[in-house]
Amino acid sequence: MSGVDAIRDCLDGAIPAILATCSAEGEPNVAYLSQVEYVDDAHVALSYQFFNRTRQNVLAHPVARLIVTHPRTGARHRLLLHYLRTETGGALFERMKAKLAGIASHTGMSGVFRLLGSDVYRVLSIERVPGPALAAPAPRRSPLAVLRACSESLNAYTELDELLAGALAVFERELDVRHWLLLMLDEAGERLYTLASRGYGASGIGAEIALGEGLIGVAARVGTPVRIGHATAEYGYGRAIRAAAADGGLLDALETEIPLPGLADSRSQIAVPIRACGRLLGVLYAESTEDLRFGYDDEDLLVACAALLGTAMRLLQLEAHAQEGAAAAPAPPAAGPAPIADAAPLTVRHYAANDSVFLDGQYLIKGVAGSILWTLLGDYVALGRTSFSNRELRVDPRIRLPGLSDNLEARLILLSRRLAEHEACVRLARTGRGRLELQVGRPLQLVEIAAAEAG
Repeated sequence: MSGVDAIRDCLDGAIPAILATCSAEGEPNVAYLSQVEYVDDAHVALSYQFFNRTRQNVLAHPVARLIVTHPRTGARHRLLLHYLRTETGGALFERMKAKLAGIASHTGMSGVFRLLGSDVYRVLSIERVPGPALAAPAPRRSPLAVLRACSESLNAYTELDELLAGALAVFERELDVRHWLLLMLDEAGERLYTLASRGYGASGIGAEIALGEGLIGVAARVGTPVRIGHATAEYGYGRAIRAAAADGGLLDALETEIPLPGLADSRSQIAVPIRACGRLLGVLYAESTEDLRFGYDDEDLLVACAALLGTAMRLLQLEAHAQEGAAAAPAPPAAGPAPIADAAPLTVRHYAANDSVFLDGQYLIKGVAGSILWTLLGDYVALGRTSFSNRELRVDPRIRLPGLSDNLEARLILLSRRLAEHEACVRLARTGRGRLELQVGRPLQLVEIAAAEAG
């Protein structure tokens, strides 16, 4: 390797870089720099935070010298740079903004460091600065070996629910990272909902994040991996938001919100978009209690793994959809097993405003998944039905699923897992490709709350 690729580990901000510039008159200036970001083998981006002497010099005389240091070996490299442009939005800017927030929190400068722009430079030359250096640490494992193992494992799944549950176990085993979330993009393309998790005390299945919210939402909105190597409040989740709401008496507004799981002492985080065929499907997220756990090589590996996962998800979605169309027409409604007659009835409340469903006063689910459950329970009570097909649910006007949506299978998985976690007397079981069985253990009392009543 030559060029910037060979020194990427020096660019993560663990040790501040040193930037030398000069004015148009030739007066030199040397300053410490918070952040250097890898762009490609011939370009880097520097954080623009203040309109100071360095900024004035670069605009007047666009040549600079930069010294970067390897965080583990202490080896230093000197780069000759030529300023090209400043970006104030987009993927590069958002990546640098997230990393800078972590660096600022780590150094106690959260109130001072604020990214104004990403200054992009062409790298004209790189030279090693003479001096002692430690030996580089041995790599954890060959990234290609890890990628091969992940590819072979993901390729073995034939059902979407098995893939979603198994993928995180594969990544934990092969990448030696314990805490994972997998989130899917909703039908409107505005929010992400948690469909699988690993390593947390509470699963957080069904927890939602808006596009642009926190590290995960930013990665989804700008379509680029985003990672930080130090803890930062700006990109934290869950507990802090709920604590602030509790202090402000806002818990009523959160009664239908499922907390997103997260490490209380998270130090490193990475969020990678899951894409297939040019479409955003969701986000893969990992975190660690170790500073600088995820480097550029880890980012490359996770991007490749997310691409494999996205392709596998998309293929299974298309296969399931095709089999629905080829399947025979559903059998006539049949009465299922009667619930226990002497059991107390389960009160199921449905709020039409957002399709939220409560079981005996406890929140279960909302949105499309809530609409699906309410439809199934309505047919069960009115017709005694327990057997359903994906095909009929997809076109049922009561569910209001977008006509071109491929998310029905994912929503059914979400609903099934929420019911299982809730340990409810209502369960959803798969009885074959594209076929479901509703299992009810108590009499049901359905209560519909119209939007006007809820208001």
